[in-house]
Amino acid sequence: MTLNEIAKKMCAKGKGILAADESTGTIAKRFKSINVENVEKNRLNFRQTLFNSRAMRDYIGGVILFDETIRQKTTLGPSIPELISKHGAVPGIKVDKGAKPLAGSSDETVTEGLDGLRERLEEYYNLGARFTKWRAVYKISDKFPSAQSIKSNSHALARYAALVQEAKMVPIVEPEVLMDGSHNIDTCYQVTTDVLNECYNELEIHKVDLKGTVLKPNMVIAGSKCRDKSSAEEIAKKTLDCLKKNVPSEVPGIAFLSGGQSEIESSKNLNEINKINDSSFLITFSYGRGLQASALKEFGKNQENLENIQKAFNHRAKMNGLSSKGEWSEELEKEFAA
Repeated sequence: MTLNEIAKKMCAKGKGILAADESTGTIAKRFKSINVENVEKNRLNFRQTLFNSRAMRDYIGGVILFDETIRQKTTLGPSIPELISKHGAVPGIKVDKGAKPLAGSSDETVTEGLDGLRERLEEYYNLGARFTKWRAVYKISDKFPSAQSIKSNSHALARYAALVQEAKMVPIVEPEVLMDGSHNIDTCYQVTTDVLNECYNELEIHKVDLKGTVLKPNMVIAGSKCRDKSSAEEIAKKTLDCLKKNVPSEVPGIAFLSGGQSEIESSKNLNEINKINDSSFLITFSYGRGLQASALKEFGKNQENLENIQKAFNHRAKMNGLSSKGEWSEELEKEFAA
């Protein structure tokens, strides 16, 4: 398959991307909240339960994995990438080494992981990965994001993307403007515009073929501490407007992160965007918590009850699959709850 075909498969209509790439430290926090011990056996059990669920075939186009996970063999027989491929989804891998303090700007970060990346990509390809992910993080405050933060992170994203395409994989480019803060939706719109502009400038300089990429952005949304909350309709309108003005039309797919939204909020907002999506972009989800939170609760109640864990995951995947077509409704959520 060409890179463009892989990107389109990951974001196919009615399907999206499962972000199951939590680091060992991040999943430790998730497991602590449900009183589950953070050991490899439990991490494998939870993830393979999701990867072997019915929803994988119907609603999941790709799965982002963590370094530990892509190397694991399931208790069902196949390796994790083989299990994902068997259900028709594309296995992918998070390749960045995390956000580290940005020298010269104490409160901001730059994502690291370019050293040795070419060699790691070759190994991941051989393990079965066909796409990758790199996340850059931008803070909003009175002083931030600085021009230095926007430039440094965009440059790193572009160097990463060029190396990934050289290794015959699709790069997910993830410039995330954080929801933390008291800023309003218009400030988020402006910052997201600045970030996307610089990001695509750098991708052009580094000769990245945009047809073989997927963008994973934040929605344009007010800060979590902002008193003036926006409606789903306003979020959708401003988000789509921002993307159409700042993302080149060659990009085949846009898969939103849930970024601190609840499961229902992330489904509802994605649905509103797709109801008015008149662009050429395939617009879908790349959710972690937005797909896994309910399943994680069930896992905490009883790790052996695979049926309940998968039922919770199947439902969220289905709801987001509908949202990616603009066909979700609160009635369908209530039907499930009943």
